Amino acid sequence: MVLQPGLFYGGGISIFFFLIWLGCIGLGIFAFILFVKLALRAITALDLYNHAKNLEIRERYESVKKDDNV
Repeated sequence: MVLQPGLFYGGGISIFFFLIWLGCIGLGIFAFILFVKLALRAITALDLYNHAKNLEIRERYESVKKDDNV
């Protein structure tokens, strides 16, 4: 009966490679979370910008119509 060495011993995956792989997975998840937070913040900023521009346009064009009616 021939016993094979374990996955981390001998010809398998080394522990160092496994730790680097886990680190890369962790950094990838962290980067994805930061990207989602950045995207949500950008959407909020865009909504605020659109709201401000809509108010500016409404004040400019509706005020002209209000003065014409008086």
